[in-house]
Amino acid sequence: MRPELRLPAMAQPGEGIRPLVLDTNIVLDLFLFADPAVAGVRTLLQARRLDWAATQAMRDELEHVLHYPHLQPRMRYYDTTAQDILAAFDAGARLAPEAARAPYVCKDADDQKFIDLAVAQRAILISKDKAVLCMRKRLLGLDVQVAAAIAIEAPCAVHGVQT
Repeated sequence: MRPELRLPAMAQPGEGIRPLVLDTNIVLDLFLFADPAVAGVRTLLQARRLDWAATQAMRDELEHVLHYPHLQPRMRYYDTTAQDILAAFDAGARLAPEAARAPYVCKDADDQKFIDLAVAQRAILISKDKAVLCMRKRLLGLDVQVAAAIAIEAPCAVHGVQT
C-alpha cells in the first residue's frame, strides 16, 4: 500500500492554507484520469485549503508528457485535449520561481524539481514515484510531507472517534 497523508475534513482553528506540490503523474490523475485516489487532493484544492505551487519546468514537463502516444486514446476517451489539461493546470497552480537544490538528491533526476520546490515551500508533496516516496523520512525533517495520496478523515462522530 502506498503512503497516504490523512487530513481532517474541516480546517482546524488557525490553520492556514498549506502549500502543495504535485508531480506530473498526479496532475494527470487529477485532470485526465479522474483517479479516485486523488479525490482528497481535488476536494482540498477546491476548498482552498491547499495552495498548489508549480514551476514553469513542471508545466513544460506536463506539456511534453501530454504528447505521448499512449495518452492520446485516453484523451479521446475522456473527450479532453492537451490544451484543456494545460488550462486546468494554469487555473489551479500558482507559478513559483525555480527552487534552489534541496539538501537531498533524488535518484531520479527528473523528480528533483518537485523535491526542490517542496523543500523551498515546506509543502506537501504528492507523488507515486518510488524514488520520491523512499525519501519521505528525510524530507519530513525539512518540513515536507510526502505521500502518494491524501485521505480526508471523516469528522468526529462521538467523543473523538473517527467514523
